[in-house]
Amino acid sequence: MTAEELCKVIVKGMEDKKASNIVLMDLRDIFSTMTDFFVICSATSDTQVDGISNAIEEEVYKTNKERPWMSEGKNTRQWVLLDYANVVVHIFLKDTREFYQLEELWGDAKITKIESQ
Repeated sequence: MTAEELCKVIVKGMEDKKASNIVLMDLRDIFSTMTDFFVICSATSDTQVDGISNAIEEEVYKTNKERPWMSEGKNTRQWVLLDYANVVVHIFLKDTREFYQLEELWGDAKITKIESQ
């Protein structure tokens, strides 16, 4: 599965759990990045953060029989990171996302906003 195809599966998992402000960041043209894409979304509660991360893991496994190489933040549920090597997923509580401003840190990336279905 290509990184682009994986991004689509991840976005589907996000949309299934009503994630908001979904953004795809293409990092391939940025020198010395560790991944090809970031897929970022927001949630309104820690329960929704958990639900979104579980839905993504289930959708990716169902489609590609792949588990994240690494995951972080599942205990605190403020910012969950799922690392699929060439695609890294960030699921934020809204306030946490505003604080860290990941899109600003990677301002050179090509950013695509995913319209809610």
